[in-house]
Amino acid sequence: QVQLVESGGGLVQAGDSLRLSCAASGRTFSSYAMGWFRQAPGKEREFVATISASGGRTYYADSVKGRFTIYRDNAKNTMYLQMNSLKPEDTAVYYCAAASRSSIVTWEGTYHYWGQGTQVTVSS
Repeated sequence: QVQLVESGGGLVQAGDSLRLSCAASGRTFSSYAMGWFRQAPGKEREFVATISASGGRTYYADSVKGRFTIYRDNAKNTMYLQMNSLKPEDTAVYYCAAASRSSIVTWEGTYHYWGQGTQVTVSS
Protein backbone atom coordinates (compact mmCIF):
# COMPACT_ATOMS: atom_id res chain seq x y z
CA GLN A 1 0.00 0.00 0.00
CA VAL A 2 1.26 3.47 -0.94
CA GLN A 3 -0.20 6.73 0.30
CA LEU A 4 0.52 9.90 -1.65
CA VAL A 5 0.14 13.50 -0.52
CA GLU A 6 0.60 16.43 -2.91
CA SER A 7 1.54 19.95 -1.90
CA GLY A 8 2.78 23.17 -3.46
CA GLY A 9 -0.20 24.28 -5.47
CA GLY A 10 -1.47 27.84 -5.45
CA LEU A 11 -2.50 30.93 -7.39
CA VAL A 12 0.16 32.47 -9.63
CA GLN A 13 0.35 34.75 -12.63
CA ALA A 14 1.18 33.71 -16.16
CA GLY A 15 4.92 33.28 -16.57
CA ASP A 16 5.51 32.41 -12.92
CA SER A 17 6.87 29.14 -11.54
CA LEU A 18 5.64 26.60 -9.01
CA ARG A 19 7.06 23.39 -7.62
CA LEU A 20 4.70 20.61 -6.67
CA SER A 21 5.75 17.89 -4.25
CA CYS A 22 4.36 14.40 -3.77
CA ALA A 23 5.30 12.70 -0.52
CA ALA A 24 4.89 8.93 -0.43
CA SER A 25 4.58 6.56 2.46
CA GLY A 26 5.90 3.03 2.41
CA ARG A 27 9.30 1.48 1.95
CA THR A 28 8.81 0.53 -1.70
CA PHE A 29 8.66 4.03 -3.21
CA SER A 30 11.83 3.40 -5.19
CA SER A 31 10.16 0.41 -6.89
CA TYR A 32 7.40 2.39 -8.58
CA ALA A 33 7.32 4.56 -11.63
CA MET A 34 5.52 7.77 -10.76
CA GLY A 35 3.46 10.24 -12.70
CA TRP A 36 1.70 13.57 -12.62
CA PHE A 37 -1.76 14.03 -14.08
CA ARG A 38 -4.09 17.03 -14.12
CA GLN A 39 -7.76 17.73 -14.49
CA ALA A 40 -9.14 21.09 -15.56
CA PRO A 41 -12.76 22.07 -14.89
CA GLY A 42 -15.10 20.32 -17.29
CA LYS A 43 -12.33 18.22 -18.80
CA GLU A 44 -11.07 14.69 -18.38
CA ARG A 45 -7.96 13.98 -16.40
CA GLU A 46 -4.85 14.04 -18.61
CA PHE A 47 -1.28 12.83 -18.41
CA VAL A 48 1.40 15.41 -17.65
CA ALA A 49 4.69 13.61 -16.92
CA THR A 50 6.14 10.31 -15.77
CA ILE A 51 9.42 9.19 -14.24
CA SER A 52 10.88 5.72 -13.88
CA ALA A 53 11.48 4.10 -10.52
CA SER A 54 15.19 4.93 -10.60
CA GLY A 55 14.60 8.43 -11.91
CA GLY A 56 16.70 7.75 -14.97
CA ARG A 57 13.95 8.14 -17.53
CA THR A 58 11.24 10.74 -17.93
CA TYR A 59 8.52 11.52 -20.44
CA TYR A 60 6.28 14.55 -20.88
CA ALA A 61 3.07 15.54 -22.55
CA ASP A 62 3.73 17.80 -25.51
CA SER A 63 1.80 20.61 -23.83
CA VAL A 64 4.35 20.87 -20.98
CA LYS A 65 7.56 19.71 -22.63
CA GLY A 66 10.32 22.23 -22.13
CA ARG A 67 8.47 24.01 -19.32
CA PHE A 68 7.93 21.29 -16.70
CA THR A 69 10.50 19.00 -15.10
CA ILE A 70 9.68 15.85 -13.17
CA TYR A 71 12.21 14.42 -10.73
CA ARG A 72 12.33 12.35 -7.60
CA ASP A 73 14.39 11.83 -4.47
CA ASN A 74 14.04 8.18 -3.49
CA ALA A 75 15.91 8.76 -0.24
CA LYS A 76 13.17 11.18 0.78
CA ASN A 77 10.27 9.22 -0.76
CA THR A 78 9.30 12.35 -2.64
CA MET A 79 8.59 13.26 -6.24
CA TYR A 80 8.50 16.77 -7.65
CA LEU A 81 7.13 18.69 -10.59
CA GLN A 82 8.92 21.94 -11.34
CA MET A 83 6.61 24.09 -13.45
CA ASN A 84 8.05 27.11 -15.22
CA SER A 85 6.54 29.62 -17.65
CA LEU A 86 3.06 28.76 -16.44
CA LYS A 87 0.11 29.53 -18.67
CA PRO A 88 -3.58 29.99 -17.87
CA GLU A 89 -4.27 26.69 -19.63
CA ASP A 90 -2.16 24.95 -16.99
CA THR A 91 -4.90 25.69 -14.46
CA ALA A 92 -6.08 22.37 -13.04
CA VAL A 93 -6.05 20.05 -10.08
CA TYR A 94 -2.75 18.19 -10.22
CA TYR A 95 -2.53 14.60 -9.03
CA CYS A 96 0.48 12.44 -8.37
CA ALA A 97 0.22 8.72 -8.86
CA ALA A 98 2.27 5.56 -8.41
CA ALA A 99 2.30 2.89 -11.10
CA SER A 100 2.41 -0.87 -10.65
CA ARG A 101 5.64 -1.06 -12.64
CA SER A 102 9.11 0.48 -12.60
CA SER A 103 9.28 1.81 -16.16
CA ILE A 104 7.67 5.00 -17.41
CA VAL A 105 4.03 4.81 -18.47
CA THR A 106 1.48 7.36 -19.64
CA TRP A 107 -1.74 5.35 -19.37
CA GLU A 108 -3.50 6.19 -16.12
CA GLY A 109 -4.95 2.71 -15.88
CA THR A 110 -1.50 1.49 -14.87
CA TYR A 111 -1.42 3.82 -11.88
CA HIS A 112 -2.92 2.16 -8.83
CA TYR A 113 -2.25 4.74 -6.13
CA TRP A 114 -3.36 8.37 -6.28
CA GLY A 115 -3.02 11.45 -4.16
CA GLN A 116 -5.88 13.77 -3.29
CA GLY A 117 -4.75 16.50 -5.69
CA THR A 118 -3.52 20.05 -5.35
CA GLN A 119 -5.03 23.06 -7.12
CA VAL A 120 -2.92 25.15 -9.48
CA THR A 121 -4.48 28.34 -10.79
CA VAL A 122 -2.69 30.54 -13.30
CA SER A 123 -4.13 33.97 -13.95
CA SER A 124 -3.55 35.89 -17.16
